[in-house]
Amino acid sequence: MIAGSVFDFGTFISELRRTYPFFLEAGLVTIQLTIASVLIGTVIGVIFALLKLSPLKIFRIIAGTYITIIRGTPLIVQIFALFYGFSQIIMLSAFWSAALALAVHNSAYIAEIFRGAIQSIDKGQTEAGRSLGMSGVMTMRRIVMPQAMRRAVPPLGNQFIIGLKDSSLAAFVAVDELFRTAQGIAAGTLNTMETFIIVGIYYLLLVMIFTVIVNAVEQRMAKSEK
Repeated sequence: MIAGSVFDFGTFISELRRTYPFFLEAGLVTIQLTIASVLIGTVIGVIFALLKLSPLKIFRIIAGTYITIIRGTPLIVQIFALFYGFSQIIMLSAFWSAALALAVHNSAYIAEIFRGAIQSIDKGQTEAGRSLGMSGVMTMRRIVMPQAMRRAVPPLGNQFIIGLKDSSLAAFVAVDELFRTAQGIAAGTLNTMETFIIVGIYYLLLVMIFTVIVNAVEQRMAKSEK
């Protein structure tokens, strides 16, 4: 029988108590990685959403090609490509290589979220802004985008949760987040099953916490619209 292949409840409790300082530190890295990647991804995503809605065909083609490539290739390939490729040109730490790769990956989905949110705003809103003498850019900034942002919050919250779980792939470029920490502990103790159940619990707790936060933000914004 392979060592560490059978779950033992006593070992699980012992490892849970012993390893929590390591997992708390790694959990902080996971949160930082997720927040950085989603924030950067949102900026990139908004840019490509606007490009995809541009009246200029070349911009729509560029945005569509970017989104298709990013959504059509595995995240782990994107992380390795940036870590081993782009970092040869600009020196990046493992954390920022992973954060930027996750941001690029998130941005393709966030672009579609914002595109849908912007298109859901009644065209009469844009026409009203233009009739008041606003430019197209000003109308988008003052009238359309604030409403689109509110409508984008629920899917953005879901994307944040997805980004949190996707951050586990940063372990493969030596970022000491939750999953890599679990790998190190499991390799050292051979309590493989217990260790990965423990890290699964930490991921679940983070997802539950951020789900509560996202729901609270949605409810607050829903009340502000009434």
